[in-house]
Amino acid sequence: MNSFERVTTALHHQVPDRVPVYPILSGVNRRLVGADYPTWSTNAEVCAAGFLKTAEQFDIDCLVSLIDLSVECDAWGQKIVYPENEAAHPDYAHPVIQDIDDYAKIQKVDYRQSKRMMMHIDVVKRLAAEKKGKLPIIAFVFGPLGTLSMLRNQQELYMDLYDDPDAVRDATWRVAETLAEYAGALCDAGADAIMWDTLMASGSIMSKQMWTDMEAGPMRMLAQTVRDHGCLNMIHNCGQKIYFDAQIEAVQPAAISFLYPPDDCRDFAECKEKYGDKVALIGCVTPANAVVGTDAEWDQQCTDQIDAMAKGGGFILATGCEYPANASFDRAERMIRIAQTYGAYHP
Repeated sequence: MNSFERVTTALHHQVPDRVPVYPILSGVNRRLVGADYPTWSTNAEVCAAGFLKTAEQFDIDCLVSLIDLSVECDAWGQKIVYPENEAAHPDYAHPVIQDIDDYAKIQKVDYRQSKRMMMHIDVVKRLAAEKKGKLPIIAFVFGPLGTLSMLRNQQELYMDLYDDPDAVRDATWRVAETLAEYAGALCDAGADAIMWDTLMASGSIMSKQMWTDMEAGPMRMLAQTVRDHGCLNMIHNCGQKIYFDAQIEAVQPAAISFLYPPDDCRDFAECKEKYGDKVALIGCVTPANAVVGTDAEWDQQCTDQIDAMAKGGGFILATGCEYPANASFDRAERMIRIAQTYGAYHP
């Protein structure tokens, strides 16, 4: 099997030759092409070269175009800070939404006027030109409520959800209308799937009912847009106690990438038992352990995840969030070898 066939088989809850694998090698891949973070974050040619280098140098099974979580907020004019050795982020001192009245200013905008959105589309085009049909190309997009938090800040957004939920909900829909066209353009650029980051849909951030009220509707619309473009929906959520049931109902994702067991499961084994026939499971090795702990502890996490979730297919071994941007590649390589050996399926 090639990587595309292997991942496709897993997404259909069937058994491939071995467990597919992809440590989420995003910002760290800038080092493979000798780029600093600001250049990698803003130059499509350099960024795509970094992602392609990971496929050349490591035997990963898909490409996930996670750049950073401030790509989308650029479309509304949010000022971005580009540190030398870490991911770009909003200028928290100058948010677009400075008080609750400013939510009314958030309207649907033209994604084509956003340098960062257009740069990401260019990255996906470059990845597809080289790897379409060989490795799945998965475009990473921050969801509408998360994008809105980049225009405000999370703490203030949480307060606003209680003070004026209608204002936040209306702005979330306007953001989603923009993201729908943006996601469609990513599909048209060659993505096989859109991976939506739905960080807010977790018990560590807000209640299930609040997420359902605020983001489930926009996500349902976005998911249908992606299906209309012939692509799959996936979810990434590295929060604690994430809401599998609510998100599956709204998005009907082919896969969920996660770090912690969902809110209604004791552990990963129960997650497999409860949801393994509904959605492919991706994860869930702790990224920080790429720089702390021993090799043996890292290896144990990898094999534990395979033991808990790989039986019968429908599982992809991965880090539960982005691989640390300044870490050695050694443990990524160990994860890949474990998938290839310990993760082999036997007739």
